[in-house]
Amino acid sequence: MTNVTTVRVQTQDFSVADEYALLANDNQDGAVVNFIGKVRDFNDGSAVTDLTLEHYPGMTESVLDQICQQARERWPLNKVTIIHRVGTMALGEQIVFIGVTSAHRKAAFAACEFLIDFLKTKAPFWKLEANDTGSKWVEARDSDEQAAKMWQK
Repeated sequence: MTNVTTVRVQTQDFSVADEYALLANDNQDGAVVNFIGKVRDFNDGSAVTDLTLEHYPGMTESVLDQICQQARERWPLNKVTIIHRVGTMALGEQIVFIGVTSAHRKAAFAACEFLIDFLKTKAPFWKLEANDTGSKWVEARDSDEQAAKMWQK
């Protein structure tokens, strides 16, 4: 295994096809699993017109690297990619890409789910949702915390 980890925090969009091609460019893995998160038009029953994500530069990348390492300790993974966008994004735009490869699908699916659950609760990102009446900071969701707790050893 080559054990490649890629972590990027960026303002520009990413190409799912390009990221998939980088993950699947060899024959040692039988599974490639991706998750793509997008800006949706509602949250908690309120309309959303756009989303602004802020982060703590340097610390964010460090936390994402640590999450990737934790996933590697749990599952036999080859490649792991996390790309998270920051800045203001319109409805339907991509926010996050998580991709993992492994010899077998169960490890790849589990690791991908683990990565997004821990990213949502551990990485220092802040969401500002805008709607027709103004903007509000989004509080952490209890459901995200519960999802991350399921992974505790």
